[in-house]
Amino acid sequence: KLFDVKTRDPMELIRMVGLDGKEHIKAGNYSKGMKHRLTFARSMINNPEIWFLDEPTTGLDPAIASNIKDIIKEENEKGVTVFLTTHNMYIADELCDRVAFIVDGKIRLIDSPKKLKLKYGEKLVEVEYFKNGVLIKESFSTIDDEEKNRLIEVIRGNDLQTMHSKEATLEEIFIKVTGRGLV
Repeated sequence: KLFDVKTRDPMELIRMVGLDGKEHIKAGNYSKGMKHRLTFARSMINNPEIWFLDEPTTGLDPAIASNIKDIIKEENEKGVTVFLTTHNMYIADELCDRVAFIVDGKIRLIDSPKKLKLKYGEKLVEVEYFKNGVLIKESFSTIDDEEKNRLIEVIRGNDLQTMHSKEATLEEIFIKVTGRGLV
C-alpha cells in the first residue's frame, strides 16, 4: 500500500508497457524510450481515479505508442478520468472525449473532437482524374451546391482515378480558431 491505497502489481505494469525481461537493467541505463515507458507504468501504480498524462506517446516508436494508447483507452473504459496534454492533435482526436485548445494560459475552445470538426471544419471531397491525358487533383466542398454540381460533372465526364472524403483535422481547427500553429 502506498498512501493507504492498494497498489497495482509492479510486474503487471512492467509487462503492460513491454519492459518485461528488462527488470535486471538499472533504470538509469534504460534508453529514453524505456525510461518514458517506466514513468508511464509508475503513473498507474496507485490506481488513479484521475490520471494526468503529459505527452504520453512522444518519442516512442509506432508499435509502442499504439500499445500506450491502448492502455490509456482501457483505463478510461474502466472509469479512469484522463487529463492528457499533447501537441499531437491526432493523439488528442483518437484518445479524447473532449479537447480544450489552450493559448496563453486561456481556454479558447472546448468540445468533443467530432463537434469541433462539424462546427469549424469544411467537408471536402478530393478527386484525381485524367482530363485530356493530364492528371488533375481537385477538392470540392460538399456544403456548397455549386461545388457539389461541379463534382458530379467531374465524376461523369472524366476518367476518375481516386476519390476521398476529407474532414478537417483538429490541427487545422486549432490554427483556424487561434490564428497560430502548434509549437
